[in-house]
Amino acid sequence: MPGNRSHEDELFDDLQAEEERLAEEEQAELDAIEADQPREEDPIEAMHRIIEELQAENNSHKDKLLRTVAEMENLRRRTAKDVADAKSYSTANFAREMLNVSDNLRRAIDAVPEEAKAAGDEGLMALIEGVEMTERSMINALEKNGVKKLQPINEKFDPNFHQAMFEVQNPDVPNNTVVDVIQDGYIIGQRVLRPAMVGVAKGGPKTLKLKETDETAAHAEDSTNP
Repeated sequence: MPGNRSHEDELFDDLQAEEERLAEEEQAELDAIEADQPREEDPIEAMHRIIEELQAENNSHKDKLLRTVAEMENLRRRTAKDVADAKSYSTANFAREMLNVSDNLRRAIDAVPEEAKAAGDEGLMALIEGVEMTERSMINALEKNGVKKLQPINEKFDPNFHQAMFEVQNPDVPNNTVVDVIQDGYIIGQRVLRPAMVGVAKGGPKTLKLKETDETAAHAEDSTNP
């Protein structure tokens, strides 16, 4: 009868229960190991994944190459500009000194009295002619090296190129118009070598009606972006 089970039967049941428990633990371990193993990838999916990785790598290399090319082009442009500026402006100090010499030659010519010139002394006239030729030769040499004389008369006063020395009351001339030059100004390239010392009109209409030359406008723009 069920209530009269023998000791051997109970031991058998215990052994069977232990075997089932061990079997469950072993299966659980196998399931855990299988879960940790990577799933075998489908060949088509693997191919698509590799293609995407290669495309991403190619795009990255392409972007780096384009950036490098752009940086090299910017460097080339900056270097070319620096070389051009060095070539254009390397003689600026020398040219400025030569302008002082030219000014002195002009002062020497202007210092000769008109009466002496009218007298026509051959020696004096030859001296004046020689000084004038020297002055012209020096100006031509400066022009060949990029030095140009400003022509500010009747232009609007521009502080980038002109230095106002005095004002002239003249209601018939637009206000701030250059009406007199007491010392010539010069530029080298697009930079001011020496501003022109000028006199400007005062008392006229505020709006300048005279048309500025394209050269002056270009110089004014370039002076703000050297």
